[in-house]
Amino acid sequence: QVQLVESGGGLVQAGGSLRLSCAASGRTFSNYGMGWFRQAPGKEREIVATINWRGTNTYYTEPVKGRFTISRDNAKNTVYLQMNSLKPEDTAVYYCAADISPFRVRQSLRDFGSWGQGTQVTVSS
Repeated sequence: QVQLVESGGGLVQAGGSLRLSCAASGRTFSNYGMGWFRQAPGKEREIVATINWRGTNTYYTEPVKGRFTISRDNAKNTVYLQMNSLKPEDTAVYYCAADISPFRVRQSLRDFGSWGQGTQVTVSS
């Protein structure tokens, strides 16, 4: 089982930037794909971005393409989400999660588990 702890959320004005971090422990981090997801009030949790175990393959949902960048540092057991040009519609609780199986390249929420506690991102207009 893997434990995940997110950090880096906060309140930012539209057009600003934030960098989220997710620290992992409990299993071999470098064997598993990672993902960032978000859930806005009254909405279902949705995928934001994923990255494969080596960091060589990334996926972004259309609304964040060109603005967000997912990356990972396997030496530090950490995955990041750099968020630029933030918009009010990016306001949500952001969660990181690990793929439930190693050595996969996947972009479906159902393939991820071991959720962190989430970090709030609020973008004011």
